[in-house]
Amino acid sequence: MNPDQVNCEADSSNGGVSEDRSQNEEYQNQASQFIKNTSLDKMIEMAEIARMKKLSEPPKWVIPDEI
Repeated sequence: MNPDQVNCEADSSNGGVSEDRSQNEEYQNQASQFIKNTSLDKMIEMAEIARMKKLSEPPKWVIPDEI
């Protein structure tokens, strides 16, 4: 398949065709830079802060429309 003729919208539902030519390339680059520039200890600290924030939130009740 010619990579220049890829329809990302249609083909992405089938798992994608060419990951390196994806519209998400910008996000992949940002994630790669974050991983390169951030120490593992800092990532763990960030995850712990997010976990504690989530635990301190009150529970969210979901009431179905049909009872």
